[in-house]
Amino acid sequence: MPTTEEQEKKEQFVVEPSREAKEVYLRWIDYLDQTFTKHKKPALRAEMVRDNLHQLLLGAPHGGKLNFTLTSELPFNVLQLSLDPANVTLEAEYDENLDREKFAEIKPLIWFWRLFDQSPVARNLWLAFRFRAMLGKHIFKSIGKNVHIFYGVEFSYGYNVTIEDDVTILKHAVLVDGNELTLKKGETVAEYARVGGEEKQGGENKAGG
Repeated sequence: MPTTEEQEKKEQFVVEPSREAKEVYLRWIDYLDQTFTKHKKPALRAEMVRDNLHQLLLGAPHGGKLNFTLTSELPFNVLQLSLDPANVTLEAEYDENLDREKFAEIKPLIWFWRLFDQSPVARNLWLAFRFRAMLGKHIFKSIGKNVHIFYGVEFSYGYNVTIEDDVTILKHAVLVDGNELTLKKGETVAEYARVGGEEKQGGENKAGG
């Protein structure tokens, strides 16, 4: 048991946002968690992700018809279309051995993870740790408790990854997950580290034009 002095010292170093911000952050994460638990269909998940990314990255709700006639607006059209997971392709999709049924269900969430990390709120560690842990429940094979994943962590397949309790993955680490990958309890993955075994044999990725 910690002494009273140790407990007081620990409490002094608790870092968290204001009560109001904390409530908003947790409400958003809980809403996303419930929605992704309820809706497994790729199309519904893609719409949910698109709508949230519009607000996170563009500061406005999704809606309205795009104007494809003006060449001056084409770059903005490209940006808006690319916020929808249905309009993008990811590395794993070029693998002939991909489990396409499994991947289709989690692809929108992988895109959400990647573009969330491009947003300003990704540097808000208190929120971002909880956001990634929530998404990890729906992407990975399994994820334990007290997992901290920093921004810029890359993986391709998602469904092969098992993360046990108390794991920390520091920024810009790469999880090579073409085969089963398990991060053991209490493990820390260093910044820019590359962890995992060899990629699938016979599943050469060929990105077509």
